[in-house]
Amino acid sequence: MTDAADRRILEALQADGRLTNVELAERVAMSTSPCWRRVRQLESSGVIKGYRAELDRRKLGLGVLAFISVQIDSHSDADAVRFEEQVARLPEVIACYSVSGEADFLLQVVAPDLDTYADFAMTVIRRLPGIKAMHTSFVLKEIKEPGPLPVPV
Repeated sequence: MTDAADRRILEALQADGRLTNVELAERVAMSTSPCWRRVRQLESSGVIKGYRAELDRRKLGLGVLAFISVQIDSHSDADAVRFEEQVARLPEVIACYSVSGEADFLLQVVAPDLDTYADFAMTVIRRLPGIKAMHTSFVLKEIKEPGPLPVPV
C-alpha cells in the first residue's frame, strides 16, 4: 500500500494539512517534484480524502457532545438505507456508525446546550421512522479527541 516515503508524507500532512509542497518536501526529506507526485497519487487513490480545518466546538458554542445508540425496528436493507440517508442530512449529527451489539447505529451529536439537545433528540431523532429505542450518553470529559491515524508500516 504505502512505503516509507508515503508514510512520512501522510504523517506530516495529518499534523499540518496547510504545508506547502516545498515545506512538505523538506520535512519528509524529498525533492519537491517527487513529493508533489506522491501527494497527488495519494489523493487520486483515495488515501488522502481531503483537507479541512480543525474547529473547537466549544468556541463555536457547541457545549454538548453526546453519543446516541439507536435500535431500529426492521433490519431490512431498505429501512437501514432510509435511516442512514435521513441521519446524513442532520448537521447536528457529526458522525454516524453502523455497529454491532445491542444498538444498530451510534450517532455522535453536538448541541449548544442540554435544552437544545433534548429538543433535537425528542423532535428529530425520536421521530425518525423505524426507531425502536434510543439511549444517550453524554460526554463529561474528552480524554482524547479524534486525531491522526496511525499509518501502517
